[in-house]
Amino acid sequence: MVLKLHTQRFSRFILVGVVLFVAVMATVLVVRGRAARTQKAEVISTKAEYRIKQVHLQEEARGGVRWQLEADQAEAYEQSGKTTLRKVRIRIEEPERSWTVTGDEGELAQGTKDVEIRGNVVLISSDGLRLETARLRWDAARRRAWSDDPVTVFRRGAVVRGQGLEARVGEQTEIKGRVRATLGKGAVEPPAAPAPGAPR
Repeated sequence: MVLKLHTQRFSRFILVGVVLFVAVMATVLVVRGRAARTQKAEVISTKAEYRIKQVHLQEEARGGVRWQLEADQAEAYEQSGKTTLRKVRIRIEEPERSWTVTGDEGELAQGTKDVEIRGNVVLISSDGLRLETARLRWDAARRRAWSDDPVTVFRRGAVVRGQGLEARVGEQTEIKGRVRATLGKGAVEPPAAPAPGAPR
């Protein structure tokens, strides 16, 4: 069974978050990567070309959109063309709303700009939407976000659970698999979003 969510806002939240994650990762590579190489090398058990600790970036983008990224650590692997982040938190502030995407790990393929966010992935908007899954992926060329893992969506007294998610820019978002929806009093509210800097 496939549940189609007839709302472009939901699709936009997911897709814009992943797109901004790609842009932020590119900024981490260009702005911070070269500076990290000049610092005193640490003795670490990793094959990363360089490592950045306590990443904190913020910038104002087009249309009054502000984004902020925090991560405990970033590592770049030039040979494999990948960059990883640990304990990722992205906050986007738009003129009409704000929202956050958090995850235990993130990975960017530098050549394709494809992204994967893994481990306790949570997307929260200021107008009441919350999405939870174990893994969220972004295909930059196809402008497609998806998850093959169980997905839970909370929205104003309704909870929708499914076995996957499919979202494309300008199209409907679909919750896949065996879909269960709970409305009204039976819908359990999700836990509150963690405060900035608080352990997840």
